[in-house]
Amino acid sequence: MRLTTKGRFAVTALLDLAMQQSTSPVTLADISQRQKISLSYLEQLFAKLRQSQLVDSVRGPGGGYCLAKGLDEVSVADIILAVDEPIDATQCGGKENCHNDSKCMTHDLWAKLNDLIFDYLGGVTLKELVDNQTIQPQDDSIVPLFDMRRSKTA
Repeated sequence: MRLTTKGRFAVTALLDLAMQQSTSPVTLADISQRQKISLSYLEQLFAKLRQSQLVDSVRGPGGGYCLAKGLDEVSVADIILAVDEPIDATQCGGKENCHNDSKCMTHDLWAKLNDLIFDYLGGVTLKELVDNQTIQPQDDSIVPLFDMRRSKTA
């Protein structure tokens, strides 16, 4: 899987929005300044996020963006897919034509990895990311964004 800047920035921007949003919308200029992401790039990403109904826009003075759903209703996979970012480790884009127009020997391996990645990212919500960002470390160690070893049954 190759997660590009588009997917990473979309997740970062929505996490920022989720952490800043209280009673008033958040401007893209504020997100741009805090996260060091180009304003024009954020405008493109948020147009797609709005089309996917993950965010709502508010016009006029005091306008900006707010989440269209609850924090626990938006997964990392939702965000990545909303900005047209493929979650695909296969060489052929899942078409099974990467080896002389037929399925390569390792296609099933990469397809299974796609499923695992998608399942994992689909289980990580904005609420979990916000909660992990608000945890204060007990010492000087780095607090992980989320635990990749967690069990789906837990």
